[in-house]
Amino acid sequence: MTVSPDDPSVLQGPLINERQRSRVEGYVSAGVAAGARITTGGGRPAHLPLGWYHEPTLLADVDNSMAVAREEIFGPVLVAIPYDDVDDAVRIANDSIFGLSGAVVGSDHERATAVGRRIRTGTMSINGGVWYGPDMPFGGFKQSGVGREMGLAGFEEYLEPMSFARGT
Repeated sequence: MTVSPDDPSVLQGPLINERQRSRVEGYVSAGVAAGARITTGGGRPAHLPLGWYHEPTLLADVDNSMAVAREEIFGPVLVAIPYDDVDDAVRIANDSIFGLSGAVVGSDHERATAVGRRIRTGTMSINGGVWYGPDMPFGGFKQSGVGREMGLAGFEEYLEPMSFARGT
């Protein structure tokens, strides 16, 4: 069976190569060995024997010290980390060397926005909002990129500003 990326029902394609799929599988295995529990996915889809596919995977019982929570997997793996309260959730989110993008979901939009403002990340989605646009700067904090792309901030990356002072 083949999967066409032109088919609108296709939500996820294969990973880039065998090495990357093996890397993703290694993260999932390491997560389980460290105490995580696979709630869905976790392996290769049986109906797609060709290509470098890995099922969308959710790991539960994860804590923020595990590699699956701290490192960039670059595969269809999501972890669920329990938290005590909003302050604890923000602490967990900010306890990372990365900060490219984040999301907050909540029934109170203003409160969700206030929580999102406390998280150190280059982009933030509130309740599914799409932050991407050619007029919006894109880039991360910490070890998630240097500089900005797009928008005025991205354009300014190509400029060399000059200051002039004129005496009388």
